[in-house]
Amino acid sequence: MKLWLTEKQTENLSMSCRIRETLYVGQSEYQKVVVADSFEFGRMLVLDDVFQTSIFDEFVYHEMIAHVPLFTHPAPKKVLVIGGGDGGAVREVVRHAAVESVEMVEIDGMVVEASKKYLPEISCTMRDGHPKLNLMIGDGIAHMNAVENHYDVILVDCSDPIGPGEGLFSREFYQDVFKALKPDGLFVQQTESPFYHQPLIRRIYRDISDLFPIAKMYLANIPLYPGGVHSFTMGSKQVDPETCALPAKMPFDTRYYNLALHRSCFSLPNFASDLLK
Repeated sequence: MKLWLTEKQTENLSMSCRIRETLYVGQSEYQKVVVADSFEFGRMLVLDDVFQTSIFDEFVYHEMIAHVPLFTHPAPKKVLVIGGGDGGAVREVVRHAAVESVEMVEIDGMVVEASKKYLPEISCTMRDGHPKLNLMIGDGIAHMNAVENHYDVILVDCSDPIGPGEGLFSREFYQDVFKALKPDGLFVQQTESPFYHQPLIRRIYRDISDLFPIAKMYLANIPLYPGGVHSFTMGSKQVDPETCALPAKMPFDTRYYNLALHRSCFSLPNFASDLLK
C-alpha cells in the first residue's frame, strides 16, 4: 500500500510525498502534529498538514535563519528564538562562541517532545540540555510584550501565518520586537515563498522597514518549501548585513551557509526586489 502526505500550498497547487510510515500523530491545544518517514525527504515534521522541516534539507533553513544574523551582529551575547520547536535554530545558535545565552519560547510543547523523540538530529541541543539554552513553553507574543532593551538578536522561527503563528506576522508584534532589542540589536523572521506569498512579503517588509532603519530580505533554496525558494527578512537598528565585518574564516563547519553566501544571499532576482519597492 502506498501512503502519501499532501500539503495544499495554494488554492491551485499541492505537494505530495510518499511515506514509508507515520511515526507520530497528536492533536495539541493548537494544532495537529505529525511526524512521518518519507522516501524523498526522510523523517518530516508536519503541522496542520503543512510541511515544516525534514531530515533531508533542514540544514539549509536552520543555518540561514541563525548564521546570517549572528555573523552580522558584532557581539550576539543574548539571543531569543520565538518558535523553533524542532530545535534546529537553537542547535545552530549555540555554536557561536559569542553567544552566552539563548532563550527559546515555543508555544506548543507537543512539537518539542515529538521532535526530541523522532528528530534527534535536529533537536539534539534541546534533548541534551545545553548550558546556554533556556527552553520555555509559552506564548512568544506575550513574552515579547513584556521585555524591553534586552536581546542582541531575535530569531522568529515561526510556522505559517495561520493558527498559532498568525500573530507573529503583525505590525504590533514587530513593534514589540523593536522594543525588546538593544540599541544595536537586530532580528530575522522567516517570511515564506517569494513566488507564492507576495502580498504577505510586501506587507511584512513595509512594516519592518517602517520600524527599523535597516530592512533587508534574503533567500535560500529549500526543496521542501513552496517553489523551492524561501525568504527571510531582517530588521536591524544599526548593522547592515551586506557591509558588516565578517570573520576571516568560518569558525565551524556548515553544510549550506558560508561567508561568501552571506553577502550574495541579499542579491535578489529582479522579481523579488520588485516586491520591496
